[in-house]
Amino acid sequence: MVGNPGEVLFLAHRIPYPPDRGDRIRSWHILRALAALAPVHCGCLIESADERAQAGPIADVAASHCLALRPASLGWAGIAALATGRPVSLVAFSSAQLRRWVRDLIAERPITTIFVFSGQMAQFVPADFRGRVVMDFVDVDSAKFAAYAAAARAWWVRAIHAREARVLCAFEERTAHRADLSLLVTPDERDLFVSRLADPAGVAVAALGNGIDAAHFSPEAVSPEPALCGPGPQIVFTGQMDYAPNVAAVRLFAQQAMPVIRARHPHAVFTIVGRAPTAEVRALDGQDGTRVTGEVPDVRPWLAGADLVVVPLLIARGVQNKVLEAMAMARPVLLTPAAASGIPGSDGAEFAVAAIDAMAAGAEPDAAAFAARALALLDDPQGALAIGRQARACVMAEAGWDKVLAPLPAMMGWTDAA
Repeated sequence: MVGNPGEVLFLAHRIPYPPDRGDRIRSWHILRALAALAPVHCGCLIESADERAQAGPIADVAASHCLALRPASLGWAGIAALATGRPVSLVAFSSAQLRRWVRDLIAERPITTIFVFSGQMAQFVPADFRGRVVMDFVDVDSAKFAAYAAAARAWWVRAIHAREARVLCAFEERTAHRADLSLLVTPDERDLFVSRLADPAGVAVAALGNGIDAAHFSPEAVSPEPALCGPGPQIVFTGQMDYAPNVAAVRLFAQQAMPVIRARHPHAVFTIVGRAPTAEVRALDGQDGTRVTGEVPDVRPWLAGADLVVVPLLIARGVQNKVLEAMAMARPVLLTPAAASGIPGSDGAEFAVAAIDAMAAGAEPDAAAFAARALALLDDPQGALAIGRQARACVMAEAGWDKVLAPLPAMMGWTDAA
């Protein structure tokens, strides 16, 4: 340590607990790591009053906390954003209550550093704050909206996403110039972020990866889910099922890959595991061996029972926690190149990669190559199991949270060098 680190304000766009989705997993582990080194005050937004019941673990690690209810209407946020020229992402995560709490906290406590998790929360950093600001963008949100625009079929959807990409990119640049250090989850995301800056001079950017709790996600920790004990190959996807890229991924696999797979393996089953499935996802249930579970209490038994885990994401920003979880469970995982970004290992050794060919704007992508690679893995179960074993060994060696977050004290300015 270099002197007294003082106290830290940690801001997050969602309550970090429970760590049951990608953003919460990362924010929870960073919050705990910071709290082990200095007093931390946690300010975050909640989506419903019911989430206040999750505050116990936050109170256990934080010196104080504020859970502010975010605006409920996305439509209102869109109208307000258009009227003011701001990104919808900022308006949707605004809160007068959280702003007041931040102001009062900084006035009352010796806050030397603000750690901001997710770009939307940069709006809560007071302009006159003179301490260190570390901005964890995680991934490049503006690039995600640009990808949404490129993939949209309806002109008005393209226009909405293109506007959000443009105004959010400008906000990201202003934020990066305001911060002492900006973090992205992979070197590829870091380089993409820098490439989109109109004026990169003076902007400090670094990569800080995601980790995995390999003791929790262990094939020895749970028994396979009995529902996966059918006569054919069991293929699994896990994720938040109201998230648009996940919805597109499972629809593509169910409708294009499963008919090909079931032509050779008539009893093959594709199980979609995750909370809040949209109507589009629920409609896949029963089609070509597809099953939709909705929310489950623990994804590990479903991973443990999988012969193959697939992640056919067309749009993937940053490190996919679902991939690390499946690898830690010693499962063979088939990824698109986008989903493989930032994942330790290589194609054919710790995981398998197959492309999904992009088509002309507005047309369906082609998953033939992805289906063929899935069949190759299912037809070679011993080779697939070997990939799973190497996957677990890899994440245990390279992706533990202690190792991943080792640079954090230097990034906070608490040690001599990063």
